[in-house]
Amino acid sequence: MPRTPSTKMLAARRLLRSPRITGALSWSRWSSDAAKATTESSALSENAEKRQQLLKELSEPLEQKCRPAIDPKETSVMLFPGQGTQYVGMAKDLLRFPGARRIFELANEVLKYDLLKICLEGPREKLNRTEHAQLAVMVSSLAALEQLREERPKAIETCVAAAGFSLGEITALVYADALPFDKALRLVQVRATAMQVACDQAAGAMAMTIYGPDTNLGEACARAQQWCLEKGVESPYCGIANYMYPHCKVVAGNVEALEFLEQNAKALKIRRMKRLAVSGAFHTPLMQSAVEPFTKALKTVRLQDPVIRVYSNVDGKPYRHAKHILTQLPKQIVRPVKWEQTLHEMYERKQGVDFPRTFECGPGKGLVQVLEKVNAKAAQSSFNVIA
Repeated sequence: MPRTPSTKMLAARRLLRSPRITGALSWSRWSSDAAKATTESSALSENAEKRQQLLKELSEPLEQKCRPAIDPKETSVMLFPGQGTQYVGMAKDLLRFPGARRIFELANEVLKYDLLKICLEGPREKLNRTEHAQLAVMVSSLAALEQLREERPKAIETCVAAAGFSLGEITALVYADALPFDKALRLVQVRATAMQVACDQAAGAMAMTIYGPDTNLGEACARAQQWCLEKGVESPYCGIANYMYPHCKVVAGNVEALEFLEQNAKALKIRRMKRLAVSGAFHTPLMQSAVEPFTKALKTVRLQDPVIRVYSNVDGKPYRHAKHILTQLPKQIVRPVKWEQTLHEMYERKQGVDFPRTFECGPGKGLVQVLEKVNAKAAQSSFNVIA
């Protein structure tokens, strides 16, 4: 007669996904083309078979297993930031790690320009351009993982889930072995260039917006959009682009729409607005022209099932398989980032069950700060690995 699993075992089971396979870390599998040509191809194939076997085992009911229960506090979760976190001088402190230097060298080889120089020296206006900012943040975040691997290798080995904010979702997919690094660079290059073209077509902006329980943010955005129409702005938009934490959203749209909100903040019961260092209204319909080129580029990439849970910004749920990534990831460009919902999904558990350790890898400390607002207990075991 099968043994009934305990509450703690079931909670651990919900968090657990296939552990990382030593020697097959996604951000070491730099070139998808090179991997085919090396003598390590058989080892890579063997690791792929191991990954599939682990996924198969984990899909079986826990009571059929003879494995010991996994203690959630002995596992880890990775968070990766998005565009807007970049700053001149980023990644400077990571260059003492050989692996981090190598990541930038490989990025420069693929991109055919010196991305590291832009990170270190700017100028700020150049770094903040979408086509540079997105690549800088992704590569710096992966470089930060090299510091984590050197200083706390167990955090890598016991990682069970990852999520990334906007662009950071692609970083998470690289880390989870769903995307090879070189293909991800090209994909982000296409994404960033297409989004910059969309930015140039319609001047847009984004602003962190703090409001109270008596604020109707949806109505405020609708009024801003209507004001733009009356002023002759063609096909204006204003709406929520990022769900951050209770009473905090990022609003995005035409520049004129955000100016209306800022100028009428008191009447609209908006407590504070702060512009983000981005060049457009991301995650809104103003980015629609970027979807097709990104989708076309994504279809050329040989995706793999993630070896750990990776959460989609579109609905806050984990990707099920490679095909799901193919259909879901392009939607992210024009849909709001449901980050608050993602954090609830990632850290949901019964009372008394421990939380995993959380590592934010990349420039800034924003994601851990948001986690503190959404789930203070989970944030107690969080750490920053700053690029």
